[in-house]
Amino acid sequence: MKIESFDLQPGRTIARKYVVSDQLGKGWEGEVYKIIESSTGIPRAAKVFYPQRNENGKAAKLYANKLHKLRNCPIIIQYHNQEIITVKKTPITVLISEYVEGEMLADFLRRQRGKRLSSFEAVHLLHELMKGIEDIHRHKEFHGDLHDGNVMIHRVGLGFRLKLIDFYHRYTTKRENIQQDIIDSIRVFYDVLGGQKHYRSHPQNIKAICCGLKQGLILKKFPTATKLRNHLETMAWE
Repeated sequence: MKIESFDLQPGRTIARKYVVSDQLGKGWEGEVYKIIESSTGIPRAAKVFYPQRNENGKAAKLYANKLHKLRNCPIIIQYHNQEIITVKKTPITVLISEYVEGEMLADFLRRQRGKRLSSFEAVHLLHELMKGIEDIHRHKEFHGDLHDGNVMIHRVGLGFRLKLIDFYHRYTTKRENIQQDIIDSIRVFYDVLGGQKHYRSHPQNIKAICCGLKQGLILKKFPTATKLRNHLETMAWE
């Protein structure tokens, strides 16, 4: 059965042990909710898979195994267990993981002055993101779907703490996926700076990171996450 939206309402009990609090995000594979474990009151996160995107449980299995493989990467949420619930008489796979404090990057940006970050803040955010992506790539894995709806952000002191709440398994080579993570990270950087509307006003050192969003130029200059991280740590400010 094809389901486009679960629309799980706050207060609904799922798997007889969790109560839905609110929806955190929505992607190609499914929806992510904040839930409360009934017996302990501990908040968790639940990824609920659309059945048409999870034939025979394959997508959920890939996702769970990737989280397990990357369990020592600080930017990755910790996987707990799998549950099966019934929606519209259809068995639905739900993956339960840790709930992290913060808000979606898209929501965070809407609260900022001008709905964007300053160059200095944006570089700090990109640096934190690249440390996490570098860690993922070191495990020969990739994220596959980086955008402001999949990044959770929590401001800490002068910088940010980030968590990635979703993955997407692309059926292409890992090298291509790893390169796409770098391209997508710079796109996130470009967007948090205000996108095309403000691009011309940025100093040259910022434009040198964005590379005009030209993928060939980005990969030539930053072929790896490590290369981009090193650039951010040594770049000169104008």
